[in-house]
Amino acid sequence: MLNDLRSIVQEVYAATDLSSVLEIIVRRVKSAMNTEVCSVYLRNETGAYTLMATDGLNREAVGRVTLAKNEGLVGLVAAREEPINLDDAESHPKYQYFAETGEERFSAFLGTPIIHQRQVMGVLVVQQAAKRRFDEGEEAFLITMSAQLAGVIAHAEATGTLRAMGSKSAVRFNGVPGASGVAIGECVVVSPVADLNAVPYATCDNIEEELAFFSRSLAAVREDVKRLGQSLENLLNKEERVLFDAYLGMLDDTSLAREVTEKISMGLAAPYAWSEVILDHVKTFSAMPDAYLRERASDVRDLGSRVLAYLQETTQKELVYPEKTILVGEDLTPSMLAEVPVGQLAGLVSVRGSSNSHIAILARSMGIPTIMGAVDLPFTKLNGREMVVDGYRGSVYIDPGEALLQSYQAILEEDLQLVAGLQSIKNLPCETSDHHRVALWVNTGLLADTMLSIERGAEGVGLYRTEVPFMLRDRFPSEEEQRLVYREQLEAFAPHPVTMRTLDVGGDKSLPYFPIEEENPFLGWRGIRVTLDHPEIFLGQVRAMLKASVGLDNLRIMLPMITNIAEVEIAQMLIHRAYDELLEEGYDVQMPPLGVMIEVPAAVYQAKELAARVDFISVGSNDLTQYLLAVDRNNPRVADLYHSLHPAVLRALRKIVKDAHSQGVPVSICGELAGEPAAALLLVAMGYDVLSMNATNLLKVKSVVRAVTLEQAETLLAEVMSLPDAESINRCLEAAFRHAGLNRMLRPDLGDDANI
Repeated sequence: MLNDLRSIVQEVYAATDLSSVLEIIVRRVKSAMNTEVCSVYLRNETGAYTLMATDGLNREAVGRVTLAKNEGLVGLVAAREEPINLDDAESHPKYQYFAETGEERFSAFLGTPIIHQRQVMGVLVVQQAAKRRFDEGEEAFLITMSAQLAGVIAHAEATGTLRAMGSKSAVRFNGVPGASGVAIGECVVVSPVADLNAVPYATCDNIEEELAFFSRSLAAVREDVKRLGQSLENLLNKEERVLFDAYLGMLDDTSLAREVTEKISMGLAAPYAWSEVILDHVKTFSAMPDAYLRERASDVRDLGSRVLAYLQETTQKELVYPEKTILVGEDLTPSMLAEVPVGQLAGLVSVRGSSNSHIAILARSMGIPTIMGAVDLPFTKLNGREMVVDGYRGSVYIDPGEALLQSYQAILEEDLQLVAGLQSIKNLPCETSDHHRVALWVNTGLLADTMLSIERGAEGVGLYRTEVPFMLRDRFPSEEEQRLVYREQLEAFAPHPVTMRTLDVGGDKSLPYFPIEEENPFLGWRGIRVTLDHPEIFLGQVRAMLKASVGLDNLRIMLPMITNIAEVEIAQMLIHRAYDELLEEGYDVQMPPLGVMIEVPAAVYQAKELAARVDFISVGSNDLTQYLLAVDRNNPRVADLYHSLHPAVLRALRKIVKDAHSQGVPVSICGELAGEPAAALLLVAMGYDVLSMNATNLLKVKSVVRAVTLEQAETLLAEVMSLPDAESINRCLEAAFRHAGLNRMLRPDLGDDANI
């Protein structure tokens, strides 16, 4: 059965639509299990299960027979979320007969639930006339097939295939809230160059010009491959040289070019037409039974990417950004955001990532409503479509109707009024109503952050992400280029302190000119580990920071991803070396305060020892939560397990502040947790001296802190610390905010799905 399973999966992968997938499943499973019936029931909009495909029952019953959850044996499988294996189905009390199916002839019944991300999507059933129980191997096979089918069905449901996507009703997709707020605008799809899976759907205005353009691109790639083959001729053996001949053969294949030409003649743009044809060929090769031919799929994909790079050289420059742009892509980057003209970026939707991905953090700092991890979004076909981004619930709506638009427009206006109403407190101190003072600083990385932070009354910078200027270039910035960027930040906030984190790359932050390829990047070469291994990078950056601070003296330097004392001592030695060098060169520099970030469990348990060696401690709650809970914060599959208010996280946060204060060292927190109004109250009660957050949340947090006494915050903390899980803690906080009349600071009243 293992060979059957592999073959079925390959055939399913090569199918072009859901209907074909279901037909393949019922036909092939019936054959593989040597049974008489195989059927698929799928959940519909009402939560009932409809017969959608069958091989063995009457075909006329497809689309007509529907069972509610817990109705009949199919409904029972869905309700129990586990297989049901019966030798005589008719004798079971839940058995329900449908005359139109003709199933009265069959006694044996085996049904398995089709489950995707804890949701039952449908039921896969096999039946047989003979009275017998299906054996363990058969049951295991059907369970495996159900698991394979789950992802395909979930995608079809999300893309509207199961709900007649061609209708005028809005189609909703779910992701993870990345940055709160609502955006209404027009979708612009962006993708990395030469990514075959991410080419936006596009048409051409002049078919003849597009055909000529396609022909020129093929010819250019043909010449490139010839030159490359000739230059490597003496370095490759005969078998390896065959690959270049194979590439040329594919480029000369008239059938391949003809397929693309036909699609262009129908009005498709060359890049999209080429990607569709190549991906079809990749599917075909991948589904072949012969292992050698299956391996050729990677060759076809590689050649396809080479040609696509040529095709996209001109089309990439033709992106037009509407006044209200919603940027959509598989994996958005800071440079993609930077391409949108100032004031025109309304929202972001990323297929990959989670709420604590780097791009989501940047979006929050810029106040841009964002959805992450929208894994089922058919993003390549959304260019130019109207879209609503609900950053509160993590929902995306395509082609919204008038009622939906009015509902979200009201929320958008309410958000604007709330922000405008908070302006009156921007110059007031952040203190509780009984005068316990807390400093509110900001996290920045872009110039837009700086201007917004000053407007909102920030008292300093708790985290300046120095990697952003590195990420926006195609090479390492020089010492002088860095100095100019850092000087701009220091001058903007002077005399308030600016905490500059040394270069923090690795994990989910990569530099295109300094790639780090690792099996497990979050446990690999990142943060201080990279810069200590490259002291030339570290020293150049520190020198640029120190020179930028001349005459201002508001610089603080912070070290990321510290896991042991030795890293701090080596970094201190290098910083003193840079300081001494600049003194010798005649610069009037001051030694800035030095601090470390606590982001990993090892640092939590050495907080006291670390505090004894530095001037300040800062907690990076995003990574600390990730490492404490063993949850990849970029993985949308486990996004619901990432709880920054998990009891373990709260206990670690309280321990850090207690240990640091025992050494007389101030403690700040610069993770996203500090910008959540409910969490901010808990941090104030714990004793954190500084809360550093994105500028968009600063006034909300200040408003909440000013509305309570320290005693009330401490009472709330004591109650929360006794609770067993994050869900209970969130409910407790929401109840407390409702009681205090502060619930609008968390999110607007969004109603239910029926209203929005």
